[in-house]
Amino acid sequence: MATVLATEHPEDTAYGQVGDATVPLRFSSLAEEYRVLRNRAAVLDLGGHGLIQITGADGVDFAQRVLARDVEYLTSDRCMMSLVLDESGQVVDQVLAFGREDGLLLESSCGAGTRLLEHLLARVADDDVQITDRSGDLTVIGLEGPYAWGVVGRLIDAELASLPFESVVDTAWDDVEIVFARTGLTGEYGYQMIVPIESAAALWRRSLEHAQAAGVEALELAMLEVRQPIPRHEVTPGASVIEIGANWLVDITKDDFVGKDAVVEAFEAGGGRRTVGFTGCPGVPALGTRVQAAGQDIGEVVYAVHSVGLDATLGLARVTEDLAAAGLELTVGGLPVTTLTSPYVVPKSWSIPII
Repeated sequence: MATVLATEHPEDTAYGQVGDATVPLRFSSLAEEYRVLRNRAAVLDLGGHGLIQITGADGVDFAQRVLARDVEYLTSDRCMMSLVLDESGQVVDQVLAFGREDGLLLESSCGAGTRLLEHLLARVADDDVQITDRSGDLTVIGLEGPYAWGVVGRLIDAELASLPFESVVDTAWDDVEIVFARTGLTGEYGYQMIVPIESAAALWRRSLEHAQAAGVEALELAMLEVRQPIPRHEVTPGASVIEIGANWLVDITKDDFVGKDAVVEAFEAGGGRRTVGFTGCPGVPALGTRVQAAGQDIGEVVYAVHSVGLDATLGLARVTEDLAAAGLELTVGGLPVTTLTSPYVVPKSWSIPII
């Protein structure tokens, strides 16, 4: 399904199917959009992210059970990222959870809304819990970049630009009620606006007066460069939360949540494989390309692209635990690579204050 803003995109926009969504991969060129995101401000059509509301007298308790992080006291002025797991500890999705007065609003990763909705509905028992797909009446527009804060000031209110990370405000744009959040996926200043679909096109057009559109390719490249998890590329069958490197999105001190037993078992067992970044080989290796150390097979490539920021191949490999360290010389498909520590590219926002 195309995003609600598809009619606003340029005619030569390049689209791709990601899960249940048809999303804009590029509006112009990857290199141009990447440089805008890393050096100025980019506006993002995040309509491929599903929005699911959890309400009812037992809604918060239900969310506490299905989310791997603690959301019991997530107030309406806060949001947080969390994994959603199945009973075997496998990742269903990575969500952004917004506290709401009447429950929670979950934002899925790109193209995962249908899968997330089905997972939640299957786990509602006889409790007073309502699961509502809000993707038909709400959509998400993002802003990312070292000067995205300036766009916020010109669009809505300069005071919103300096909100603490993961803060949420119910505000208005052009007399339309929206949910505004300080988020960030790329290490740059980042914001999200959840807006009624009937007002989305007008907000998109107004945003383009102050920022340039960037597609999913530029966004995901920038996410990879700061090791922000991208579920559709990194979640592979059988891989544990620890192997993926997303254990920071799980709170094993919670009394209980779906998949906890499997996660605790993986933590206690140790060993297994880990995910590490690499660069160096010419060309972009295919997924599954074997990784070797001193001629011994130690793992495989799970994700690789050409990084505009590094002007080199950048990838993730899942390798044996003792070799998931930075500064090692390995081979990928017989070609030399060097492992890295994140961030692989230092965001410009880390040295630019909000004025």
